[in-house]
Amino acid sequence: MRAQFLGKDPASNVGDSPTLFATDRTDRRTYIAQGWAVTDPEVLADVGPVPEGEAIVEIPEDVLRLYTRHPGEGAP
Repeated sequence: MRAQFLGKDPASNVGDSPTLFATDRTDRRTYIAQGWAVTDPEVLADVGPVPEGEAIVEIPEDVLRLYTRHPGEGAP
């Protein structure tokens, strides 16, 4: 599996940003989100148990808007 950069938080510092990537999986469309690790105990309690091999990350709304820019669909 490979990852293609879609974009990053425009308000972040260079090299230190929430970022979104699209994968090239052929069985389903998936994305990789790089974000801030969630460590707030109240948030973790609200979310509940996180399975091994998974993580909870926080990303800004501007990065979520990049989901509409999946490669190969004529997006700018």
